[in-house]
Amino acid sequence: MAGSVAFGSVPTRLGDMVVAVTEDGVAGVGWGDLSPFRARMLGRLGLEEKDDPGMTAAVLGELGEYYEGGLKVFGVPVDWRLTSPVQRRVLGTLYETVPYGKVVTYGELAARSGTGVPARAIGSIMGANPVPVIVPCHRVVAGNGLGGFSGGEGVESKRRLLTLEGYLQPMLDWD
Repeated sequence: MAGSVAFGSVPTRLGDMVVAVTEDGVAGVGWGDLSPFRARMLGRLGLEEKDDPGMTAAVLGELGEYYEGGLKVFGVPVDWRLTSPVQRRVLGTLYETVPYGKVVTYGELAARSGTGVPARAIGSIMGANPVPVIVPCHRVVAGNGLGGFSGGEGVESKRRLLTLEGYLQPMLDWD
């Protein structure tokens, strides 16, 4: 056996967050129902499923704490196996250089990563991020606005995450 993966979920202000955790770290994060996420991740990872709440406890705890406003830096390890070397470099640069409450433009991230990837392609890499929130693709914005977001409920989820982090001012509908 080449390893195993455990799954779990935690309710948040933006709906249920679901996770896939291997022995190496968090390999996947998503929104919504666990069942379709589990099936998709099992297919992508090619690992055996393990029913082990202990494997997911740390990341679920950190996600819950993040959404309550108490966690600014995730400490759980990330398993980068679902990313290509270029994606890993771009996402790793984001992960390491853009802290809580700050943003970077697509062009700035392209330059920082040193990959030669054009700014327009950075959006595709963000959309393919297997570990959103923990690897904070919501902190990558367009030069003239928020830009896109493929997680949760799209740009509305991005807006709420940036509001939670204090980058954007709260809207009247934020509880």
